[in-house]
Amino acid sequence: MRKIDIIVADDEKIIRIDKYLVEKEEDLSRSRIQQLLQDKLIFVNDKAVKANYKVKPSDHIRAEFDNEIETEAKPEKMDLDIRYEDSDVIVINKPKGIVVHPAVGNLTGTLVNGLLYHCKDLSGINGVLRPGIVHRIDKDTTGLLIVAKNDKAHVELSKQLQDKTVNRLYYALVHGVIEHDFGTIDAPIGRDVNDRQKMAVTATNSKDARTHFKVIERFKNYTLVECRLETGRTHQIRVHMQYIGHPVAGDEKYSYRKTMQTNGQLLHAHQLTFVHPTTHEKITVEAELPKQFQDILEELRNEQR
Repeated sequence: MRKIDIIVADDEKIIRIDKYLVEKEEDLSRSRIQQLLQDKLIFVNDKAVKANYKVKPSDHIRAEFDNEIETEAKPEKMDLDIRYEDSDVIVINKPKGIVVHPAVGNLTGTLVNGLLYHCKDLSGINGVLRPGIVHRIDKDTTGLLIVAKNDKAHVELSKQLQDKTVNRLYYALVHGVIEHDFGTIDAPIGRDVNDRQKMAVTATNSKDARTHFKVIERFKNYTLVECRLETGRTHQIRVHMQYIGHPVAGDEKYSYRKTMQTNGQLLHAHQLTFVHPTTHEKITVEAELPKQFQDILEELRNEQR
């Protein structure tokens, strides 16, 4: 584990924090520091800051993070479930257990490794470890992920995500029976102050987050819901469903200790709609529920018969 703990001296010049840390932490590249800032892992006076924050005398800068050695992701042959592809965009149906991009402990066997073997031409905006990645889904979340093959497509798709014009629909099996047919969870999400590995609904260093849900099917002790993301915060659906007392089944991080044994949360990105960055055509891609998810739903239906 790597730590940064600096108090800015009175005679130091006022500059951006990313430039300041490049000078102070010679073994960390600027791209690595900027990623840490983007991930809200660098704090000034106990508040997460952005890369354009200008350090001031007496500022207390601290961080604690995995000491990742930046390297270039290598192509690996991999079976990819491709649901859409052209010269600008590729949409993958990601299986459970696959990490999206390389990081500490997962430098190989990630979706990016497989994409580099298949495409050989991904956007370089996110650096050598996250080429083409416009948005992410968790390791144990299944379903659709859009990837940009060039920088132009990446910029356009990122803008659509920022403008909230990409429509992302998920299926989630959650604990308990939700009585309302529809609902909106409007609650800000930030890093959990008690556990830096988790996110939480909090007013501290948080961003607005909205999830719209619709009940699809009710069971004796569970509910199948369709969730539409208006924003795209880390672990958003998992955190929001926990917040309203209906955590996602199988979620080892945010659900009950005695939850359904599924090797990860029953959360699936089943539909993705976006405007093509070149043709401007509206494109909708779908992916059916994985077999394990379908089998569990059938078991729950049988219990009620």
